[in-house]
Parts: sequence; C-alpha cells; structure tokens
Amino acid sequence: MSTIATTAGIRCLLSDLRTRLEEAGLSPETCGTVEIVLAEALNNVAEHAYPPDSPGPVHVRVVIHQEGLSCELTDAGRALPGLVVPAGTPPDTEGPSSSLPEGGFGWLLIHSLTTDLDYDHRNGRNRLSLTISA
Repeated sequence: MSTIATTAGIRCLLSDLRTRLEEAGLSPETCGTVEIVLAEALNNVAEHAYPPDSPGPVHVRVVIHQEGLSCELTDAGRALPGLVVPAGTPPDTEGPSSSLPEGGFGWLLIHSLTTDLDYDHRNGRNRLSLTISA
C-alpha cells in the first residue's frame, strides 16, 4: 500500500489497512495496535521526513504470520537523526500541566507495542521494519 505522506493520505491508508486486517480475521485489539503503531510511524514520516510544502510517497507492506504481523515502511525523505530509531523515552512531565509537551510520546508507543524494530537508510531511502504480536 502506498500514499503521499499527508494527513489525509495517511488517514485513508490506515482506514483501508484496518478493513483488510479485519477481513483477514485479526482481532479488534490487534487491529487497534497495528493502527496506533503505523499511525505514529507514518505521521513521523509526514511531519519530519518531507518538507511541509513537498510531501512525498510512503509505502507500507504488512505480512500476517502465525505470531503476528511484520510491517515495513519505506520512504525517500530525510533520514532519522543519527541514522537510528529514537529511544522512545518518555518526555519530562514534571511541572505545571500548561508546560507539558504536546508530543514526544510516539516513539515510546511504537517501542512499547512492537517486539522487533529495525531502521536503515540506504541509497536515499528509509526503511523501518517492525513486528507486532497478535
């Protein structure tokens, strides 16, 4: 499955994927987990990989197997800083609620909901592979 990394494109891709996963017989809980993980990863591509005025393509491949799902996201946007997946540590939530961060929880969610996570950047392409248990 492919889309242009925009909010609307990602929303449509996730909706189509959810339908396909449900038709394949996956539980609502597994479908929800896949949707959360891929929404976070895809929104990172839209927000950080491509310039705001020039969104590019992102491709998603999902393979269902006995233990769960393997997912691969590829794009031609900017590489992750340091060429590594962010650690997924929780942001600082100390202090008044008005100073709480707006974001910073995405990689924490991705790390906590996947069993395997791998990233590489080769020949101008990003590849994020992850496994979700069913």
